[in-house]
Amino acid sequence: MRTKRSAAGFTLIELLVVIVIVATVSSIALLSFGILGDDRELQTEARRFAALTEVAQDEASMQGREFGIEFMTAGYRFVEFDAFTGQWTDIPGDDTLRLRGLPDEVVFELYLEDKRIILNDDPAPFEDPKKDTGRAASQRYSPHLLVFSSGDTTPFELHIWRAHDDRRVVLHGDALGTIKITRPDEG
Repeated sequence: MRTKRSAAGFTLIELLVVIVIVATVSSIALLSFGILGDDRELQTEARRFAALTEVAQDEASMQGREFGIEFMTAGYRFVEFDAFTGQWTDIPGDDTLRLRGLPDEVVFELYLEDKRIILNDDPAPFEDPKKDTGRAASQRYSPHLLVFSSGDTTPFELHIWRAHDDRRVVLHGDALGTIKITRPDEG
């Protein structure tokens, strides 16, 4: 005569198998989230820069103003050309087009006409319009990119790059002001 065993619980082997499966799935999920999270950070910065540049283009076109963009190794700022003084200045009271920094360990590489531009760590100082510095025109402050009131911009290639994992996103800007975001392998 057979007796029926009642199901009192799980065996030790069943519990160990479930623990191994849960641990494996969790580790894969955490690793992929970390990898995608890094890419998302670079993509977010690229989209932010493209959107802010579009805002500057719109303001330049609607208001007849000329803007510029100065890049630092880990940040950028928008500047405005003052026609009265003939010099570039900060944009007062505009929180949208303010100085922006990049997240830690993220840097810019800027290429103009296929030549890499060496970027400073800090913003360049503006010239005092009241002082005649006697500097040659080639030595005066000038932003890297120009945003004209016509909507046109300086063509550029901008890499947003993280050194420790060699991940990057590339922005290509053309003379008509269109910005395209790509990965380095897409060109």
